[in-house]
Amino acid sequence: MKGLIVMNRKALKQEAKETLKGRWKEAVLLNLIPTAIMIIASIILVSLFMLFFSLFDFNSYSSYSSMDHANNASSSGGGGLISGLLTALFTVGISWTFLDLLRNPGREIRPFKDATRGFRDAFLGPIIGLYLLQAVFIFFWTLLFIIPGFIKGYAYSQTYFIYYDTYATTGEKLRFTDCITASRQLMKGHKMQLFILDLSFIPWYLLGILTFGIGFLWITPYVNTTKAAFYNTLAEAETIEEN
Repeated sequence: MKGLIVMNRKALKQEAKETLKGRWKEAVLLNLIPTAIMIIASIILVSLFMLFFSLFDFNSYSSYSSMDHANNASSSGGGGLISGLLTALFTVGISWTFLDLLRNPGREIRPFKDATRGFRDAFLGPIIGLYLLQAVFIFFWTLLFIIPGFIKGYAYSQTYFIYYDTYATTGEKLRFTDCITASRQLMKGHKMQLFILDLSFIPWYLLGILTFGIGFLWITPYVNTTKAAFYNTLAEAETIEEN
């Protein structure tokens, strides 16, 4: 049976700080680029939406108000899914970059290229597939009660890292279910540790809110690098045990 690793939160955070030392400008740009892209995309989509509907006289469709409400609800759900997918594509690619930095301190941060790496052919389909499959699994677990879904979210938390690690080292594209299974096994006994690590960032999140969101430009790289260090520690320990 795999031994339980006691995570040192202070050490993980210190490792993240050391990794980002002298790179904060690039790290901030790395997170700022997807934010700017999504804001611009949202403005364009809203503008197109308003332009499209301004072409119609909605007063003549008043008899279809109930249908409109249903369509709006459907659009809202679809919009949430698309927004979640876009966020995952950016966030996952950025997290992989921080994992690379932890393992190779001499690596450069290429803000635009690294921020959009999730959209490359090798990763676009897998990220979307893993996102949708996890969403389905967590949804059904949540139907039992909220807590099982919450726990499974932490069990699946290393899925993207595992896919990337396997592909980067072997060129093999793991099946989505295999990635999720590997994440569950890796997180046995460590879900609570990651949960507590997340809780430890609450003061930083509050600071980000107090700075009207500006602070998150620095907080987000710090959090993501710390979580990459969490995965890296687990992965290294598992490799040592296997050998």
